[in-house]
Amino acid sequence: MRLPGAINSSVYQYGALACINRANRSQICPLCLNGENNNRGEKATKERPEMRRFIRIAALAVALVIPGSAFAQQYPSKPVKIIVPFPPAGVTDIVGRLVAQKLSEKLGEQFYIENIAGAGGNLGMGQAARSPGDGYTILFASSSIVVNPTLYSKVPFDIDKDFVPVTKAGATPNSWQINPNFPASTMTALIDIIRKEPGKYSVASPGTGTTPSLSIEMLRLALGLNFVVVPFAGGGPMVQSLLGGHTPIACSAIGNAMALIKDGKIRVLAITANKRVEFAPEIPTLDELGIKNQEAETMTGVFVPAGTPKPIVDLLQKEISTMVTSPEIKARLLELGVVPGGESSADFAGYVKAEVAKWRKVITEAKVPPIGG
Repeated sequence: MRLPGAINSSVYQYGALACINRANRSQICPLCLNGENNNRGEKATKERPEMRRFIRIAALAVALVIPGSAFAQQYPSKPVKIIVPFPPAGVTDIVGRLVAQKLSEKLGEQFYIENIAGAGGNLGMGQAARSPGDGYTILFASSSIVVNPTLYSKVPFDIDKDFVPVTKAGATPNSWQINPNFPASTMTALIDIIRKEPGKYSVASPGTGTTPSLSIEMLRLALGLNFVVVPFAGGGPMVQSLLGGHTPIACSAIGNAMALIKDGKIRVLAITANKRVEFAPEIPTLDELGIKNQEAETMTGVFVPAGTPKPIVDLLQKEISTMVTSPEIKARLLELGVVPGGESSADFAGYVKAEVAKWRKVITEAKVPPIGG
């Protein structure tokens, strides 16, 4: 900022602010009362009330701008905790560790993972919500953060008031899977089989309230299908039952079984994305099969506690977005069955709001009983 008739200085002394560029002391800083021409400067200022008003406004603007910028430039000055509200080795945890390593390398301080699992992610998300908004606690959450406020009778956080959305690191679409021995070669064939014998077949999910379990409800509501839903305590037990043929039909995030899918031990008939995915372009979407409004995914979203300074939010968004779309990290995410994200904070906030509304509607219409109610 350059003031009229002043020396070319970026910051001047006014109250607590200090003039940091007095290259030419023969000229008086308009905000500084020190200097050999002090009296003349005061007189000129008195003669021009509009200049005094301008100076006050300029000083206030500098005071408002400098603290946030300086804070962002100094961040981080100590290790940063990333809370993952699930056990290690899941998709959210793996994505969090990939990003944490790159943030540590780029920003010069350690970003470390702390797994706080329990209550469908509520324990970890609740702790993140209660953390100071200083940039030293980050939350990597799955879609449970947008589902649980409706699914549970009570959650220890308010998604609107307790968090600031940063960006979506990535997301894995849900998928309809079968045991290779099941007599259906396409999703259309599977639907026809279920329709011919209502109530006979069971469909496995990785757990009540997960987005795959809600995808099952979405399809059942849309097509009026009659089958039994079998919720398991996680993706691991569900996959074992699918492989053994005990529950030969399942709906799960595709990223949880990429190795088995590539080996042909699990067959994927369709995904719930709005377009085919780069890591499995041969798999059709439900939408292109004529089954509309079935888009669903399990995201890895990045949040910080409310009150975190905007310059830090902007810095994290920029760095994480750059990382997840870089060739190295993108390739690793695609191997995991994760579509890289990197949305702006504003776009991600809109996405979160839409997801909360969508899953509230599904849970209500499917009459899913609240957990803890």
